[in-house]
Amino acid sequence: MTDSTFAPTVYQSFDIRTDPGTVAPRVRALRAAMKDAGVDAFLVPRTDAHRGESVPESEARLAYVTSFTGSAGLAIIGSRKAALFVDGRYTLQAPAETDTDVITVLEAAQGGTSPRIVEFVPKGGKVGFDPWLHTPSEMADLTKKFEGKAVLVPVDNLVDRIWTERPAPPNGPIEFLGHNRAGRTAPDKLDEIRAAMGEDGADALVLTVPESINWLFNLRGRDVPHVPVALCFALVPKGGMPTLFFSKEKITPELRKGLEGLAKVADAATMIAALRKLGAADKRVMIDPGTVPVAIASAISGVSDAVLIEKRDPVLLPKARKNDAELAGMREAHRLDGVAMAKFLHWLDAEAPKGRLDEIAIATALESFRREEPSLVDVSFDTISGAGSNGAVIHYRVDQRTNRPLKPGELMLVDSGAQYLSGTTDITRTMFTGKVTAEQKTRFTQVLRGMMAISMVRFPKGTTGAQIDVLARQFLWADGVNYNHGTGHGVGAFLSVHEGPIGISPRYPTPFEVGMITSNEPGFYKEGAFGIRIENLLNVIESKAGDGKFLEFETLTLAPIDLRLVDEAQLTGPERDWLNAYHKRVFKEIGPRLKGEVKAWLKDATREI
Repeated sequence: MTDSTFAPTVYQSFDIRTDPGTVAPRVRALRAAMKDAGVDAFLVPRTDAHRGESVPESEARLAYVTSFTGSAGLAIIGSRKAALFVDGRYTLQAPAETDTDVITVLEAAQGGTSPRIVEFVPKGGKVGFDPWLHTPSEMADLTKKFEGKAVLVPVDNLVDRIWTERPAPPNGPIEFLGHNRAGRTAPDKLDEIRAAMGEDGADALVLTVPESINWLFNLRGRDVPHVPVALCFALVPKGGMPTLFFSKEKITPELRKGLEGLAKVADAATMIAALRKLGAADKRVMIDPGTVPVAIASAISGVSDAVLIEKRDPVLLPKARKNDAELAGMREAHRLDGVAMAKFLHWLDAEAPKGRLDEIAIATALESFRREEPSLVDVSFDTISGAGSNGAVIHYRVDQRTNRPLKPGELMLVDSGAQYLSGTTDITRTMFTGKVTAEQKTRFTQVLRGMMAISMVRFPKGTTGAQIDVLARQFLWADGVNYNHGTGHGVGAFLSVHEGPIGISPRYPTPFEVGMITSNEPGFYKEGAFGIRIENLLNVIESKAGDGKFLEFETLTLAPIDLRLVDEAQLTGPERDWLNAYHKRVFKEIGPRLKGEVKAWLKDATREI
């Protein structure tokens, strides 16, 4: 199936997706459904059954009930009171999007459940949950928290009962990657995964995360916003042909032909029966307890003497170790993105001082420059376009209601990315628009020094992102300030812009390996005033020092850092050398692809200091 089968992607929407006025009536309707179901509270997670980075509109239940549109969160709707738990990225956004008279917004650790969740259920009450939307790990954690206080009860999804105008499930076409883009055949990848299964004596493996399945079988699709995946489930036996379970509407002759000799295709409605059959045969089935739904685990373990082997998704590590073809594609994607960024930054420099720009115009202009490249598929996430005080909202999304003019002299923060056929990008730049205060210049330089510290670090094999995170924060910490998000996340190759199992923050214990790609994005945020973030993507490579025992980073991103915001007096010699070398490389690789005023602008923007 060729790229021409895909409809052109429309521009990022700036429609108003949130309406706090809908929260109270929807919570009332949900409470009526809870009463009919005999439960005293109901859990509403942000996730769907696939646990991928993004969810289709038909699965956005948390947004429907709470009006909160962030990428992570959990609501508990009790019979009398309700709460929305979000991590530090959303502590400003969530209260602005929901009705805080109806729902209490509370901060929770990223990836964890707050013990305060018990406050929203009557003592001895029943807490309903959809077993397709929660994992065994989550339920074990929740069971401990509710122990002696409430009982967890599986029920049909109560949000679906009240969602009268629920969008239809996605039914996008499917693409099969050639070897020039995938770099490895699906049978080769399956051999590696089966070897991992063999180490644990597994008879079969169940996969639910779209990024894992699409990578393993060299598939791509357009079923969710900004992430090029087809939604499906996979059952991989230790011998014989795997089965991919798709929604009935997606099963076409073209799909069967593309998977011929590689995998059987089945209706997703038949999956539970297939899993029960495995259980009845007393098979040893491997699942990831952090991603597989309780409904799937129960279908296997609820029959006879089947054994569930709970292990982390074995696809995660091989997928994170990019092969030569994937790395070549990612480097090309960043060259393409560097051209677009140079055009955009040149344009912004010329237009910002005129005082006629707003956040939507800026985000649209950047996407327009990216769309000059024919291989662009989509943006990799909704662009964060934050002018002035909106830059302090870490995961800010502009819409027609919040759209703010950019006043000359304010800082402008733009965090954006793209999905090219060759790879995925993610970049943040904070831009000068006419003047800068001493405080802003100091904070920008502290953030930059932290970003450079990560970029320049050499570390022994076995080092994790949790161990080097402090390098990015050290200059801010020395001044008694911090930022409330991770320093970096893994990035996929024409897949999700957020990819496990590596990253740079205390919650990433997995060691770096050659070919893994992470973002590097420290920041500083002054609520009500301004935000600063600088982000490049990095690839892990072997270090020339250390007799093969050390690793370091190759910077993939190719775009200038605004030198007008740098306090040169704060820089050390090695930091100055790194910045000059980086800018020299940016001009060397991007300059020849530009002409005229843009090329001249880039020459000045990458000047030596």
